[in-house]
Amino acid sequence: MERILIIMASGALGSLFFFWFSHSVKKKASVRQFIESHLWLMHPNAICYWRTGLAFLGFFFYFFSPYQSLAIFIFTFAAILDGVDGVVARGCNLVSRLGEWLDPMCDKLTYLPPLVGFAYTPNSFTGVPILSPKLIWILVAIELVGQFFVRRMLAWLKVSGAANNFGKIKAIICFALVILCALMDANPGMLNIGDGVLWSCIVLSAASMIFKFVPNRLYADILSMLNFMCGVTSLILTYHHFYAWAICVIIMGQLFDLFDGRMALKHGGTKYGPWLDDIADFVSFGLAPAYMVIMRGGTFALFFAVIYVVGVAFRLVRFVTKDKGRTDLPAGIFNGFPSPAGALIVLGTSLVSGPILLWFFTAVSTVLMVSNIRFAHLGRVILKQIPKPIFFLISATIIVILAYILKTKNTQIFGYLILASVVFYLAAGRIWAQKTNVPGTPG
Repeated sequence: MERILIIMASGALGSLFFFWFSHSVKKKASVRQFIESHLWLMHPNAICYWRTGLAFLGFFFYFFSPYQSLAIFIFTFAAILDGVDGVVARGCNLVSRLGEWLDPMCDKLTYLPPLVGFAYTPNSFTGVPILSPKLIWILVAIELVGQFFVRRMLAWLKVSGAANNFGKIKAIICFALVILCALMDANPGMLNIGDGVLWSCIVLSAASMIFKFVPNRLYADILSMLNFMCGVTSLILTYHHFYAWAICVIIMGQLFDLFDGRMALKHGGTKYGPWLDDIADFVSFGLAPAYMVIMRGGTFALFFAVIYVVGVAFRLVRFVTKDKGRTDLPAGIFNGFPSPAGALIVLGTSLVSGPILLWFFTAVSTVLMVSNIRFAHLGRVILKQIPKPIFFLISATIIVILAYILKTKNTQIFGYLILASVVFYLAAGRIWAQKTNVPGTPG
């Protein structure tokens, strides 16, 4: 309990400092002037050096002294400073090529040493290290290849090596994993999900490295293809009765779908992009949930599954042929419930209830999708209101929660979490849709 309180207190203090500092840099010219007159202390690159030094100090205190609580506080503050250097770089126009290389390097020097420590230090209660040494060295190898080989190639190709979203989320998960290991180290009854979270760090690190070589205009198509592959994989997993895994894969597909449109708007795309996106959506959010209904829905499952698939198809066709050309529909507003959210209603219900409720909520999902009720786009409207650090933190939290659920195999908790996320979107989507309605148009 003591360690939990220390982690909560250090996290709260660090977060308050970050938000106060971010607000001050953006709103107060005197703060920016102070930074510019003390660059030896406050330059983004200097902050990188400070936080790396703090991280090594925390590493020493945790693994080689009895002051582990102090080590947790120091490390948490060092992790918070990872966001501070970016705030200073952007707010004071101090972005540099060296900073693009130094920032991720200092990230690695902050979280890799303690992760290696937890892989080789036996837990005082179980006598077994919390993390797998083999997985740790896989992560270290990918990180070092990305830092010293890939970035050199990118510099030679005159391509920016700045961190992308995969890298940013990975860094936050790695920071969170260090804190999580410290918590598991002091609580012998706590479920060890360290290796599951570590696998997600490995995948995201590899993705971050690979996507740096991909032309920007192909981002959207690649994400749509990954979404399509998730839908096909989910169908296969459902056929073999791995229902929770099948739903996890669909959620991954939804994350890909969340960003493909944003990437197309930001970087452009190919002429096949819109078609690929629609096909991927139909497979992942139409066929895959419908097949789940067939497998879990009992006597009348086929009837409701067909109705659901027809509803998804109708909604996609209406969006392409009609809604895209409407001038009375504000940008970022859906006409009808989006199919990814409709899929979540079906998938969440399939894990927590019997056939009758599954039929009912499948019908509810279908009605919402084909209706003319407006909902705001999660990525283009709602998430834009969330500061980027909070968004990355939420993404990391979702991955940690999924790792816990997969470790415990508690599908009911999984189902309720899915349904809770749908309820949140129902409320937020309607509120933001009404805020962005064009005057004189129906809501």
